[in-house]
Amino acid sequence: MVKSVLGVIGGSGLYELPGLSNVRWEAVASPWGEPSDQLCFGEFAGLPMVFLPRHGRGHVHAPSDINYRANIDALKRAGVTDVVSLSAVGSLREDTPPGSFVVVDQFIDRSFARAKSFFGKGCVAHVAFGDPVSPRLADRLEAAARGVGADVRRGGTYIVMEGPQFSTLAESRLYRSWGCDVIGMTNMPEAKLAREAELCYATLAMVTDFDSWHADHGTVDVAKIVAVMHANADKAKALVAALARDFPREHELCPIGSDRALDHAIITAPEKRDPALLAKLDAVAGRVLKR
Repeated sequence: MVKSVLGVIGGSGLYELPGLSNVRWEAVASPWGEPSDQLCFGEFAGLPMVFLPRHGRGHVHAPSDINYRANIDALKRAGVTDVVSLSAVGSLREDTPPGSFVVVDQFIDRSFARAKSFFGKGCVAHVAFGDPVSPRLADRLEAAARGVGADVRRGGTYIVMEGPQFSTLAESRLYRSWGCDVIGMTNMPEAKLAREAELCYATLAMVTDFDSWHADHGTVDVAKIVAVMHANADKAKALVAALARDFPREHELCPIGSDRALDHAIITAPEKRDPALLAKLDAVAGRVLKR
């Protein structure tokens, strides 16, 4: 059995993870460039954990400037088996107000200025992504949220916009007409890359505002968002502690195969694969490339 290592990616307002023991911040080199920050290694009740602030400590990276490939690659190199993404979002539903949480189960990717795959010319791969969230990890995330008294919904579609500007009113109305539940700027291509790296992945979306569609709220107010974001962050930290406390110490196989996503995904003939790209894929795809 593989030992569990829980990775946590902290979104806006989450730049550290208190309660860890044996803490050390360490730079993890990646052939894909610089991650958002050093990785924070520690333990919680004996469970190895790795924390990465998505925007960097001090919030220095805009959504489109984040090196998502380096972030996921660095977590993989750090031995992470399961990734929990904590992400500030706007709500597109009346019944999902600021201060509430959503355990997302689907995504719509409307980003356009980001590298979205580890693979490409010289080694082509197509991973299954119909179910982008590992359900067992989502179950544990939901249970932890309920355990700390969070107002949480299970299931919802997260639409990812490019940003950094917030939505126009017309865009917000369009996304609501599509049946989207929350909107944010960062979970794509993060979730896609996690699947390519064979990491179980789940998102806890932390609602900070009603986007721009809501008649009583109108334009997104950054000052109000920041206030709700800080309150959400405190709840999220307690939630992560509850999740870690009950997390299995042996990695559980994902029922949808997230942790085996590359078994049949690489279609480039071995003799046609680019050695330079293969070298960069050593952490992400080493399990299957070594066969």
